[in-house]
Order: sequence, then C-alpha cells, then structure tokens
Amino acid sequence: MWIKALDIVLEKLRLDGVIFEQILGISGAAQQHGSVYWKRNARHTLQNLDPRNFLHEEFAFAFSISHSPIWMDSSTIKFCTKLEEKIGGPEKLSKLTGSRAYERFTGSQISKIYHTRRETYNITERISLVSSFACSIFLGDYASIDYSDGSGMNLLDLREKFWSVECIDGITEPGSDLITKLGQPVPTETIQGNISPYFVERFGFNPECKILSFTGDNPSSFAGMCLGSDDIAVSLGTSDTVFLSLKKLPEEGFPEGHILTNPIASSEEYMGLLCFKNGSFTRERIKKAIAEDSWTLFNELLDSTPRGNFGNIGFYYDLQEILPKVNAGDHRFNREGLKLLRFSGLEIEIRALIEGQFLAKRVYAEKIGCQISKDTRVLATGGGSINHKILQVLSDVFNASVYIQDTMNAADLGACYRLKHALQEGSMLKFSEIVGSKHGFSLCCVPSPDSSEIYDPMVQRYIELEQSIQLLSKTST
Repeated sequence: MWIKALDIVLEKLRLDGVIFEQILGISGAAQQHGSVYWKRNARHTLQNLDPRNFLHEEFAFAFSISHSPIWMDSSTIKFCTKLEEKIGGPEKLSKLTGSRAYERFTGSQISKIYHTRRETYNITERISLVSSFACSIFLGDYASIDYSDGSGMNLLDLREKFWSVECIDGITEPGSDLITKLGQPVPTETIQGNISPYFVERFGFNPECKILSFTGDNPSSFAGMCLGSDDIAVSLGTSDTVFLSLKKLPEEGFPEGHILTNPIASSEEYMGLLCFKNGSFTRERIKKAIAEDSWTLFNELLDSTPRGNFGNIGFYYDLQEILPKVNAGDHRFNREGLKLLRFSGLEIEIRALIEGQFLAKRVYAEKIGCQISKDTRVLATGGGSINHKILQVLSDVFNASVYIQDTMNAADLGACYRLKHALQEGSMLKFSEIVGSKHGFSLCCVPSPDSSEIYDPMVQRYIELEQSIQLLSKTST
C-alpha cells in the first residue's frame, strides 16, 4: 500500500509538470515504531529496479511480511515483560534505551514475530523502520536506521549509539542474527547516498540528487519546530504531547516518558517526549457537559475565574492515563486537599481542567530535565492551539511566553529543514543558523506578572495530590 501510494504521488507530480531534475535532495518523515521485513534477496531487487515498471510491481515479492506491524498494535505485552525482566526492570531499560518496554515499540513487535513466526523471521534479510524503508526505495539499497527513529525501538543504547546486545537477546535469544538484520545505525544527519537509477531513468531526476536519512514523525516535528535548549513544544491534540531539547541524559531512568536522540544533533544531544493520553477529547467532554458545547461560553467561564482557581485542582481522565499511570476517572480537590464530588461552580470546573492539564505537563517536563527560566519559550501546535484563552493558561502555568506556528505540518517541514542543513556541504553553520530560529512562529501570549507566585506552589501540591490518586488507582486494580 505504501509503495503503491508512492507510485501514485510520483505519477501525479509528473502530470503536474514537476521538473524532477531540479530536485537537489530528498528526505522524509514516517510514522514511528512500524517495521518492514525484507525477504532474502530483496537487496538485489532494490539495486536492479526496472524503470519500465511501477514500483509496486517491482516489489511484489520483496517482503517476508506483507502487512507491517505498526504503532497501533498492542498485542505484545508478554514480550515487553520478557524484555524488562532481561534488563532488570523498566527503569533500567529506560536508562539504557530511553523508554520502558512499550507494546507498540519495534523491539516487542520483532520479538513477537521471532517467537511466533520463526520461519518468516529466518527468511527475512533486513528489518527496516518505516522511515528507513521509505529511504531505501529512493536510495536503491538498504538505508540505515537513523539514531533518532532508532531510539524509539527499545533496542538502541542511547550512550553507545549502537544496538544493545542485552536488549537484542531480551527480545530474541543469542544467535538470532538480529543485529545483522537491523544493520549499522547512523546519525540522523547522514546523507546515505545518491538517488536510485530507477528514478533517474523513469522520472528524470538528477543522478546527483542526495538522499538524506528519513526519520520518525516525532523527531521530524521536533526539527520542524527548530526547538532550542530553552524551548518547550506543546502539541494539543487528541493526545497532548510535550517535546523538549536535552543537552544530556538524566542521571536516572525515566520510565514514564521517552528520550530520543536529537534529530538535529543526533550524536551529542537528546529530545524528551511526553505523551498525555487525555487531551482534546477530555476538553471536548467538559465543554459539552458544562459549556453547552460552546467554546465561546467555555472561554468566558475560564476567564471569569482567577489564576490559581481559589486553590482548587482537578484531574480528568477519560481513558487510563500514561502520565501518570492511573485509571480513568475524575478527581477534584479543594485548597485544603480534601477530595470533592463536585466543585461549587461551572467556571471552577473548567479552570480546574485546564490548569490541571498544564500543571501535569510542567511537572513531567521538569522531571525529565526541563529547567524553566526567563528565557524559556513554549511553542504551541495542534488543533487546540487555536484557542488563545487556553494558551494564556499555558503561558501562566509555565511562566513563559507562548508562540504559535503558522503551519500545521511540522513533520514535513522538519524533513525540509534537515535536508537544507545537510546540503550545506563543508559548512560549519548550526542548524538554527541555516533554517532560522523559530521560523514560522509568532508570539501569542505572555505570562501574567504573578504567575510564578501562584503556580510554583501549585506544582508541588499537584505532585502530592497525584501521588494520592496513583495510590488509589493501585488499590482498586
């Protein structure tokens, strides 16, 4: 399906009159964690494509698995448990690879295939991520997995930048030859070679067109937002996501979030990624229940309450949450820390929801190594970023200015930025010097003067109340 889609796109571009010869380079972004299994002798196919045929015709028999496992597959829990037991627990695994074992991660997906479809595994010559698979098509050879996307597999040693033998043995067993099937990982900034002759002959590409490593959609979005050391990106969508730049790894493991290598400095720096499952769906639910399904009324009620909400704090989970790991349910507390069945006013409920969601993001960002200072900037993206009243609360809770991005396609933009940087051969200029710092972002909100005075103490209260909810969640399961 992916290859046929590429056929269709390229033919449409040709019909639209695109002059392929003018394209200097190609890079891209792909969904993270998915994997592609090339059958034995598939490399020969890649290297000898017939330009008279469509790609999907050429690759009809190149794969040992026709339906690739992707991030939506959560059927691998027992393989996650096996990996964590091998390494010594979730915290040790997260310290080694950046994350505890996740069902959707590539390592557990490979483990399932190894243990349940051994013959299929044995005839597999190469295992690619979706990003390196797409890169391979353009390259006409097996493309290496890049550091950034590779660090979302539970297999890459973040410090050594190579596959962890412990993790490899934890998902397979000694002698599985998995390291050979994965190949040598490379820095995300690596130009992997020139374009395949297939594209030169069929579409008229310049044979010197460079192919830059493709990477995952999250690292590519990070690059598209040009995140610097003082920046935090908050994506407000169905799930809310926080990205931040890290100069070094935390001293301890961090099993609740993810640490990946930084896609624009993949050999030395890192990026933190925090996912909160209850995002816009929960905001929509409260809007419908309390504000007559009107964002105008929702914003009016939010504005009618003071910052700090008289000390009231709320936790709202429609689904079992990831950060923290607690069951679904709503939890309301007054300024004394007593749990309430309901708040005294609709406006208090709405502010408790929004402040609570952003307090959670600040708490976990600081846990993973974020240090909020006068230079901190919050870059807001996603569908929820159109609501400036909500963004004002975000600005106040973080005590930082909030910027919004003009484009919604940060992952695509990131691939373009990375390519522009990579094509500056011999240049010593930094990524931000080539693509521009905060390109496409405009100032939306500044924090209120009393933000630190109000929200710094609330952060500590939030941590204490969250711990009580976690304890309750454990006793009820």
